[in-house]
Amino acid sequence: MAESSLRRANGEHEANRALFGTVHEVAVRYAGADVSRVIAVLRGRLAGVPGMDDHGIRRIAEEISVGRDPSGL
Repeated sequence: MAESSLRRANGEHEANRALFGTVHEVAVRYAGADVSRVIAVLRGRLAGVPGMDDHGIRRIAEEISVGRDPSGL
């Protein structure tokens, strides 16, 4: 039981690292770009990521469009 919990935690950690890495890459490349452009890029890069709904993507895109990196990296 503990081993499966550890594997699940490690899997979630790796998924979060990948998500934050992707957001960081988009933030670096598209800082200051129009929100609609950043949304389009994020939708393409984050398709199928659990928990990434339109509201979350828009919020991240708005941060990137004003030059912020919401990934924290």
